[in-house]
Amino acid sequence: MTDEVILVDSEDNVIGTMQKMEAHVKGRLHRAFSVFIFNTEGALLLQQRAYDKYHSAGKWTNTCCSHPKMGEDTLDAAHRRLREEMGMACKLEHEFSFSYQAEMPEGISENEYDHVFFGVSNELPVPDPAEVAQYKYMDMNVLKADMESNPDAYTAWLKICFERVMEGYNRLF
Repeated sequence: MTDEVILVDSEDNVIGTMQKMEAHVKGRLHRAFSVFIFNTEGALLLQQRAYDKYHSAGKWTNTCCSHPKMGEDTLDAAHRRLREEMGMACKLEHEFSFSYQAEMPEGISENEYDHVFFGVSNELPVPDPAEVAQYKYMDMNVLKADMESNPDAYTAWLKICFERVMEGYNRLF
């Protein structure tokens, strides 16, 4: 995994690189991706972030997310991290992109231009314990209700993009 992120402007044009932690401390806009894997029944594969992650530790989130390396295609990076984090492979399709900024209690700021990919697979993950504490499949309507009842259990980016994810999910299923 790289220690640098790709800095971008509001249109996702590359403007440079920066050390990952520095970019998060300074709140600089950088490229990221989020992967959402559904099984054929439409349940979303969620992961609980490992408890020693530098932010959002122990929170539930989408199947995987990370940052591409400089010169790496974002779709290729999504496939790479899906293998590294969740030990699985799946055909991925770009669903949408969005920008968000969220202040984290750990004193950092997530400021990302996030590319969202969907995939459908019944393959069971074999997660990397350094990245993932546990995983579960969850019905999207149950997830929506649980995020409303227990918002602190979920990552900021999942809550921010969830309505757009539901729109794509409803077209898919």
